[in-house]
Amino acid sequence: MHYYVTDNRAACVPLNEIPTAGYAEFYEDLAERLADERYHIGHYFALPDGDVLRAYCLLLDDTEHRVLVASYAIGYYDTPLLPSLTARHPQVHPFEREITERYGVRFADMPWNKPLRFPFDRYDRSSSIDNYPFYTIEGASLHEVNVGPIHAGIIEPGAFRFICNGEQVLHLEIALGYQHRGVERTMTADDNVLRQTLVAESVAGDSAVAHATAYAQLREKLAGKEGAPTPLDRERAIALELERMAMHIADTGALCMDVGYQLGQVACEALRTVTINTTQAWCGNRFGKGLIRPFGTNHPLTDTTIDLVRRNIADVRRRYDEVRHDIKSSPSLLSRFEQCGIVPRSEMTRIGGVGPAARASGVGRDLRTSHPWGVYGIEIAHEPFVKQQGDVMARLMMRCRETLQSADYVLRLLDACDPAAPLPSPDYAPAARPDALAFGLVEGWRGEICHVTLTDAQGALRGYKIKDPSLHNWLALALAVRGEGISDFPICNKSFNLSYCGHDL
Repeated sequence: MHYYVTDNRAACVPLNEIPTAGYAEFYEDLAERLADERYHIGHYFALPDGDVLRAYCLLLDDTEHRVLVASYAIGYYDTPLLPSLTARHPQVHPFEREITERYGVRFADMPWNKPLRFPFDRYDRSSSIDNYPFYTIEGASLHEVNVGPIHAGIIEPGAFRFICNGEQVLHLEIALGYQHRGVERTMTADDNVLRQTLVAESVAGDSAVAHATAYAQLREKLAGKEGAPTPLDRERAIALELERMAMHIADTGALCMDVGYQLGQVACEALRTVTINTTQAWCGNRFGKGLIRPFGTNHPLTDTTIDLVRRNIADVRRRYDEVRHDIKSSPSLLSRFEQCGIVPRSEMTRIGGVGPAARASGVGRDLRTSHPWGVYGIEIAHEPFVKQQGDVMARLMMRCRETLQSADYVLRLLDACDPAAPLPSPDYAPAARPDALAFGLVEGWRGEICHVTLTDAQGALRGYKIKDPSLHNWLALALAVRGEGISDFPICNKSFNLSYCGHDL
């Protein structure tokens, strides 16, 4: 099968140059490629196109840094029965489930053909949260435990149903889709670029910088930007690594709290506060909202800001490294975290796991290396950390190592900044190539983020699709708790810290 071959630095893709295959050819070629670990799906979705339903697939080649784009079309009202790729490659399951849920396309032999999000415009209106088809196992010694969708903490809704034999978890099913925010449809409601930017940075509030960067990258590609990084890219990378530090430090403290290790908890709470307050001093918002804008910035770094960021991050790095050593020398903490919540490398690969959770299981997938953009691969030769144990401790240690690494990146990039060189202001009325596909690929702190858009004949966005890393990794959490005591679920859950709203678009 033919693909349009591009990469994460190139400009947008003309729609008329994307090859269209028959589904049989698409299925066979993609199934063969996904058997090779160098490939995984960046995004796969369908959108109405006249009287047909056209599907697009972005296949990522992690070895040669390529993005392979292909499509196929089926009759919009035919509701055909297609062979399921999920039956051979479980990483495809969320994409096929969404296509079925939205448009009624059926996939033969689909092993988990269940609703994904319950959007308001779903094909089957009789399908609802109230009749979600939870998996069941019969047995006199078994019982079910329901958690959620409303939780005791101030967190978003999600339903967890455990099937247990005594205290041992045999199966966990996670049902999401309670929020119905309509983010993707909102992105195409009009062509107001500022409003789209605000929506993008609100996809997942704890990843505002990463999602806004993906949107800005996409917008700039539509305007023809490609090639070498700019000083603006350097400042965006600083913001992204600050966000990574803040959230990894917060997760370290949360894991310490769940096992009663108060020293680690309070130390990380203090360090996270310093980190997000540093971002606030830069742009006025602790989570970086308002900092990333298409084509420019309203908050260029100044000499004063650079000195503040450098001083704070150097101090946070030093103190956090002390916390890391304290954690590694705590026998009671190690006894809870080691050999708990294991996801083997083979399973993480099969489900398409991404981010630190995947790297903790031996899957060295990181867009900063495999599909670099901006300063990555040029000013920052990123080397991802990879662990093999796949347990809670490995996921915690990934956070520790990446926090220190991100601090080093921030300090290095600050040294290269020149506050005397003016940066452009944002452009909210940019040119956009008509009849094109553009994507933004960014490695957020949870992992791989992908934004994709298609433009119409006037250059306006006519379709928008978002993939948050949580889309894949919720299944990893379900696998992690199999065979564990149900009392270990909280620390397994915290070791992933996945996003409900990143899933419920």
